[in-house]
Amino acid sequence: MAHPAPDIGLATKDDIPGILELQDANQLSRGGMLSARLPRERFEAALLDLPLIVARRQGRIVGYLMSFSIGTQASPIIQAMLKAYSGGPNAYIYGPICVAEDERGQGLAAALFAALCAHVPGRECISFVRADNAPSLRAHAKMGMRLVAEFTHDAVDYAVLAHRD
Repeated sequence: MAHPAPDIGLATKDDIPGILELQDANQLSRGGMLSARLPRERFEAALLDLPLIVARRQGRIVGYLMSFSIGTQASPIIQAMLKAYSGGPNAYIYGPICVAEDERGQGLAAALFAALCAHVPGRECISFVRADNAPSLRAHAKMGMRLVAEFTHDAVDYAVLAHRD
């Protein structure tokens, strides 16, 4: 019997420990595909910027999706992405997105993305994915994101993806 879909909504400060736990479980060093480890402060700042969407199942964070304004993030990898593709007027950055291993393949990434689009309608979002992360590239293509550029950062190849409702 399939279990009910997780509860998807806007994150609160109380969700940050669960987000950090999920982020840590999905670092490259632990077999995941996240390109960076963001500090607690970055997630707290995200709560004040654009939507930070989470999926909760029985009190556990099983997925999250960040978004933020282009001017609020100046990390070297984001700058490399923006040099390859800066997006249109009023564009924002989408990601990272992370889904717990035991929740993958059930459409949760698409559900998180749909929730984000509902909160930020009509704006272009841009993101990057490691070029060797085929499952993520497939999932993003299914969500309607399109490849708009490519770049290399620290000897790793990335795809730049964009979407507009």
